[in-house]
Amino acid sequence: MELGTNFAAKLEPFLLISKSAKGAAAAKLIQDATSAQGVFVFAELLELPNIQELANNEQHAPFFSLLQVFSYRTYKDYLANKDSLPQLNQAQIIKLKHLSIVSLAANRRILPYSLLLQELQMPTIRDLEDLIIDAIYLDILRGKLDQKEQQLEIEYTMGRDLEPGKAEAVLAALQTWASTTASVLSALDNKLAQIASYNAAVAVDNEEHDRAYNVILKDVSKDTKKRGPLTAGGNIMRGVVDLTDAMDVDEEPRMKGRKGMAVDAMMKQQRKRNRF
Repeated sequence: MELGTNFAAKLEPFLLISKSAKGAAAAKLIQDATSAQGVFVFAELLELPNIQELANNEQHAPFFSLLQVFSYRTYKDYLANKDSLPQLNQAQIIKLKHLSIVSLAANRRILPYSLLLQELQMPTIRDLEDLIIDAIYLDILRGKLDQKEQQLEIEYTMGRDLEPGKAEAVLAALQTWASTTASVLSALDNKLAQIASYNAAVAVDNEEHDRAYNVILKDVSKDTKKRGPLTAGGNIMRGVVDLTDAMDVDEEPRMKGRKGMAVDAMMKQQRKRNRF
């Protein structure tokens, strides 16, 4: 659920009462609404005719100005004009400080403790952190307390009432944001297209490499079959056949030599017999 979705409902009872409230009763209604727990938006109350009439009454005009402060201004603004405004009770002080944090977060996401201590007139860092924690529990803002860096990191906040005359500035800011976002999206699209093109080129290169590798592998396989098997050392087994052949060739002269010697011995013996 988004922050501030129930805040308008919390104001509804005061809107019903305001229809019959005028003068002092309307001024009292403003005091009650700005003090009530859970009421953080006041634009609808501020726009009612009988509330607008208070601005023209010297006695009750300060209460109308006070409602303006709670609608779209800050605690620092109240302090600058407190002599002309009603005195705040403790509930109003805390609420206005919570709303002031929301206004400060509209301009920057990181809020240093030093800035918050000054803007909210907090006596100690411990009191400041307690105030911020209460704001988080009340769904006024979401963020992280960074005690090491002494700062509040804002994630998002509720929306405050828009001050009259500021609509144009907000619209211009939104247009600038939309233009910047469109530029970023266009740059991302171009980058994604480049990545897709690069990946396609890499895929083609890998495919060509695999094809060439397979062709070379087939050629090597054919050549190996033609030359015969390889030995453990990688040499082709030709020497085995040649060596066998050589052994066969050498064996014949040896056999011939032995037979020749036997024939010579028989001839010598025959000669001896002939002599006798």
